[in-house]
Amino acid sequence: MIDKIFPTPAAALADVADGATVMIGGFGTAGLPNELTEALIEQGAKDLTIVNNNAGNGDHGLAALLAAGRVRKIICSFPRQADSWHFDRLYRAGKLELELVPQGNLAERIRAAGAGIGGFFTATGYGTELAKGKEARLIDGRWMVLESPIHADLALIKAERGDRWGNLTYRMTARNFGPIMAMAAKVTVASVHEVVELGALDPEAVVTPGVFVQRVVKVARVKTGAGGFAATPAKPAQAA
Repeated sequence: MIDKIFPTPAAALADVADGATVMIGGFGTAGLPNELTEALIEQGAKDLTIVNNNAGNGDHGLAALLAAGRVRKIICSFPRQADSWHFDRLYRAGKLELELVPQGNLAERIRAAGAGIGGFFTATGYGTELAKGKEARLIDGRWMVLESPIHADLALIKAERGDRWGNLTYRMTARNFGPIMAMAAKVTVASVHEVVELGALDPEAVVTPGVFVQRVVKVARVKTGAGGFAATPAKPAQAA
């Protein structure tokens, strides 16, 4: 019998190796699998390469992983914002490598990995620092840059409902990068708020089929503020 349900986030992440490339779903604070990220911190894997749209918010989730010194490199499209102080501190100190990728390119590079595409040409980034060292071609009168797929050892994503086969549905904007990250990783761990019986999910509503998911963990729903975003505390004032 196929049963991909794990009892706890810690059990689902017990075998993460040092040096792994880890995709973490989320767009800002929407759809971040914070329980899984916290379990990764407790697990202790280090020298990680993280793929995410952002570079952490406040002092929790991905930001806490950065603060713990577990990340060697981050691949993202929007690293700096008002509450990304851990990224800012580590990057300025030369303790964190950054690969900056335009958001559309980031999504397509992840999707390409899951779809088995060896690379693709895009005009986005041509003529900028982001295109340095990359092949360029003139296609239909436009210069384009060759972008490579991004593969991962592990994807941590947040879904709404799932079954023991790993079929997943999502809630509104929490969906974001989850479906393509699940396709691009060797092992996908999904947190869900509800585990349902086989057949309870409408097949037409399943966004991520279980073939792309290896582990499912049920987590409690955390109350969020207006718009579905978890509240982020202000950065503590610095001493003069």
